Amino acid sequence: MKRVVVTGMGLVTPLGCGTDLNWQNLISGKSGAGTISRFDASNFKCKVACEVPLGDGNDGTYNAENWIGKKELKKIDDFIKYALTASEDAFIDSKLHKINDPSSYRAGCIVGSGMGGLPGIENTSVEYNNGKRISPFFITGRIINMASGYLSIKFNLKGPSYSTVSACASSAHAIGESFRLIQHGQADIMMTGGSEATISPIGIEGFTSCKALSTKYNENPSEASRPFDQDRDGFVMGEGAAILILEEMEHAINRNARIYCELIGYGMSSDAYHYTLPEPSGDGAYRAMLNSINDAGIDLNEIQYINAHGTSTPSGDHVEVVAIDKLFDGNKNQVYVSSTKSQTGHLLGAAGAVEASYSILSLINEKLPYNLNLNREIPSKSIKFIKESSVDIKLNTILSNSFGFGGTNVSLVFKRFNTQ
Repeated sequence: MKRVVVTGMGLVTPLGCGTDLNWQNLISGKSGAGTISRFDASNFKCKVACEVPLGDGNDGTYNAENWIGKKELKKIDDFIKYALTASEDAFIDSKLHKINDPSSYRAGCIVGSGMGGLPGIENTSVEYNNGKRISPFFITGRIINMASGYLSIKFNLKGPSYSTVSACASSAHAIGESFRLIQHGQADIMMTGGSEATISPIGIEGFTSCKALSTKYNENPSEASRPFDQDRDGFVMGEGAAILILEEMEHAINRNARIYCELIGYGMSSDAYHYTLPEPSGDGAYRAMLNSINDAGIDLNEIQYINAHGTSTPSGDHVEVVAIDKLFDGNKNQVYVSSTKSQTGHLLGAAGAVEASYSILSLINEKLPYNLNLNREIPSKSIKFIKESSVDIKLNTILSNSFGFGGTNVSLVFKRFNTQ
């Protein structure tokens, strides 16, 4: 099968707009959490979220008008805007030139999202009930696959184009499926990742109602997202997008592309247990990780760091620790683990792509981000939790986890690139 490398990245997250700024803020331990400003949440049980910082576009803030025409902006929800911005950033970063026919037939796009244009659906429903007509762009600006659709049109990608929807594993599935398409020779270039923007009244209230969101730290937002800490009480909603450019290795080498790393493993599983709760033994998460390692054809001991799913929910974090302990049972060395959601919150369908990007940045910079708010960690025999400060380490292989409602699990393995 073909080998697959990463040649471009683009990020729009609560830590800012742009890959370099995201890395600086990530490794310095900046929190993206704050009191919700998108709407009046003063009467809500959860008043905290990790919002993309908005502004004039300077100093890492996000201004959609700097990236998208005003006429187009009126037609689309924020999740598409974030995807368009991150994809432009990734395309520039990859140093790809305009993709013309027939090369375009072997270039595709898969962008995942868990909920798509939720705020637009909510607002349109309210306006319609108040007598306002529905926009002709309502559907095309809200449905999930239009993130991929817009990107395909923008970059002339005439190969595979679709979206993956698997809750919080959506963008990890998107990356994995793009990986498979290139491996099997059906594409040379795939633009892939995820985007999400659900910080809206029904988004916050919906997740609060199913007891998923943190409500204990409204007065101290930066302390609310605390993966693997025994005082965690739920996740903090995040928003944003991350896009990767994946290429077939020889295609990238032939155009003298800068290669960040190689994607070598993709593993999946299902808990088949409950619609929100993970299977208590951690078997589903364990099998996804094991499947990705087997797919990569590496020894378990080669995994040096796990960018954990770690959402800060009571059951999810505990089960992930159980699964990692099961995977590494009997190993002499502990594996480093942290959750970057402690800084970005949980970006739902975009989380897997954001965390894959952070894993790649960790790999190439040989530095591991630390877990904020980890004061009393869940006991583990095999895990060395990273807390209080980042870790400098010679890195070769990293694993990134993404798990979602419905019991869906994905693990991705990235490795330092070597032509051999």
